[in-house]
Amino acid sequence: MAHRPQRTFRRRHVDSSDSDGAEDPTAEAGAQREQAARGSPERGPLPAVRAELAGPRRRARGPRGRGRVWASSRRADGGSGVPESRRVDLSTDEEGGTLHSSESRDDQTSSSDSSSSLEERKFSSAVQIPDAAFIEAARRKRELARVQGDYIPLDVKHPSTTSAVKRNSDEDPESEPDDYEKRILFTPKPQTLRQRMAEETTSRNEETSENSQEDENQDIWEQQQMRKAVKITEGRDTDLSHGSDSAAVKKFETSISFPPVNLEIIKKQLNTRLTLLQDTHRSHQREYEKYVEDIKSSKSTIQNLERSSNQALNYKFYKSMKMYVENLIDCLNEKIIHIQEIESSMHALLLKQAMTLMKRRQDELKHESTYLQQLPRKAETSTNGSLAVDENTQRILEEVESRRSRRRQARTLAGNFNHQEGTSSDDELPSAERTDFQENQGDILQDYKKVFEDVNDDFCSIQNILLKFQEWREKFPDSYYEAFIGLCIPKLLNPVIRFQLIDWNPLKLGSIGLKQMSWFTSIEEFIDTSVEDTKKDNSSDKKILSTVINKTVIPRLTDFLEFIWDPLSTSQTTSLIIHCRVILEEHSTWKNEVSKSKQDLLKSIVSRMKKSIEDDVFIPLYPKSTVEDKTSPHSKFQERQFWSALKLFRNIFLWNGLLPDDTLRELGLGKLLNRYLIIALLNAIPGPDVVKKCSQIAACLPEKWFENPAMKMSIPQMESFIQCLLQSAHNLSRSEFRNEVKEVILILVKIKALNQAESLIEEDHLDDLKSLIKEV
Repeated sequence: MAHRPQRTFRRRHVDSSDSDGAEDPTAEAGAQREQAARGSPERGPLPAVRAELAGPRRRARGPRGRGRVWASSRRADGGSGVPESRRVDLSTDEEGGTLHSSESRDDQTSSSDSSSSLEERKFSSAVQIPDAAFIEAARRKRELARVQGDYIPLDVKHPSTTSAVKRNSDEDPESEPDDYEKRILFTPKPQTLRQRMAEETTSRNEETSENSQEDENQDIWEQQQMRKAVKITEGRDTDLSHGSDSAAVKKFETSISFPPVNLEIIKKQLNTRLTLLQDTHRSHQREYEKYVEDIKSSKSTIQNLERSSNQALNYKFYKSMKMYVENLIDCLNEKIIHIQEIESSMHALLLKQAMTLMKRRQDELKHESTYLQQLPRKAETSTNGSLAVDENTQRILEEVESRRSRRRQARTLAGNFNHQEGTSSDDELPSAERTDFQENQGDILQDYKKVFEDVNDDFCSIQNILLKFQEWREKFPDSYYEAFIGLCIPKLLNPVIRFQLIDWNPLKLGSIGLKQMSWFTSIEEFIDTSVEDTKKDNSSDKKILSTVINKTVIPRLTDFLEFIWDPLSTSQTTSLIIHCRVILEEHSTWKNEVSKSKQDLLKSIVSRMKKSIEDDVFIPLYPKSTVEDKTSPHSKFQERQFWSALKLFRNIFLWNGLLPDDTLRELGLGKLLNRYLIIALLNAIPGPDVVKKCSQIAACLPEKWFENPAMKMSIPQMESFIQCLLQSAHNLSRSEFRNEVKEVILILVKIKALNQAESLIEEDHLDDLKSLIKEV
């Protein structure tokens, strides 16, 4: 059976002229007029037609479930006896929509039949009762169709029809006879088990083949509709030409059959269904796996939440941490004022001491130089031959000589006999000044101890402060890093670190190093216990120590460099270099990060050494006749000043590795060696002392400057020093100072002046010293 797609059509009226097998209105009107002329006796067969219709109609719908029924009936209107007729036409074409619509109308109650009497009277006025000839012709056609078996029999004389009417009457007790005829039943007859099974099988087959035969059924249905339309048109034409033949009943189209069903089609449908089920199964499997993972993740989250503290405890912790930080900030804001006052007092005390020593050295240098300049003036001598000088100069000279004598005695007791005058640090204070300094320093330290005397250790101990934040980091690392606590800790620790650095003097040899300080070790431990990913080089916690040094330690150290440090003091310079090396090489920067504090520190070092060269270096030049006597005051003073300048030269090159090489060459070679030391050497009396001084100068130079084996020429700034060496070697070669000449050649070889050394050997015919060059 072809399956009709679900379509919606306008429901046709019973008297519509476009239904299958409908008669032409003109022909039907003529037949009705003829029957009306004959009278009412011809109404007898019509009730039998209605009675005959009920049984065959139920049998037709049972096994096939298809059919179209147009019903006609006759009722008496209010007992007036006015006849009324309707045509009955049964068609078994493949369209079932009209049957369903008519069956739905049959479900109405008997009250609807009585209420439609007015409509039937109007309908009877338009439809006339056919005459006897027309009815006889229709009966013969039904008999022929019944013999062929293509149509449902409507003959009232057929015994099966009569028995069907009786059965219908028995089965439907609600139907009552009306003028020896029964009402047509439009409700389906109760079906047997076999009929229901056959109908279910048919519906299942239709549903199974629905998807695969949808397009084919659509085409078949459209073709059926087109054939029906053509047949309707042909039927109308036939009715117009033949008259009563227009009432012929349409036969079933035997050409329409069900689609073939075989194993291949079933197998194909099963495979298609199996593929769809497999795809659905795989989709469900993926969803199942996803749900399993979600369940595992949810369980893990639940376990983490269960292990962690509840919201009340979290809130309590955050609230306590907030209160702690607020109290810490309030405490530090109050104490920072006292810390700054004590820090300023200590700095002022050390600055006063440093300025006192530097001013005293400059005054002593000025008075001694003036005194030596006045010695040759015989006009100013007294009667006993002594130089007439003022009491202040005399007092200063006596104090200077007294300190020198004490230092000589100390060196003699220590067994140091190779010391050169002028290389010692003249930083001794008088007893009165030293006592005053110690008292002031003690007072400051007393105030220093009272700053956090009334403060709990949780607010003044760096270790305790870091433990608070470490607890936060361990319990709630996400919120800790989201709050950028690593950037806030250096600011919180700044006042406490400054407080601990108040009594720290980086210029004092043997002072505690930065790595030995308690705050330094506490910060290192805090960084080492960080739970953040160690692969992150830009971790905020890892920068805490470098930030503290850049923001707190370097500014403190810069103050010492600019105002308190004496570059002429080897002990101060050595101690300062130790601390600066820790800062500049290890913790001042982070990877390639450029620290402004480091740049400021280096600028302060260079600026302070330049100032020292300009203010503290003074090498007088006296006539050779005056300095030939090594015991003369002029010679001693000149020697002390030369060795003092050489001491500064040595201290400058102690910064090798911390300051750039260009800066060291500019300071040491350009400003000090070529401007002061070389001039003093060229004006000195040739001899072993000159070679000794040159050897000391060469020993101060960094060895890495001359490590390149391919280097044949020395650095340009050393040219004046090389010429001084060559001049001294020429002067010594004429005398019996062969060892000193050899020493000069070794100095030339050390500073990579190889070409000058070869020329010296050839000029002075020192062939036995060529081996010194070959060894290099």
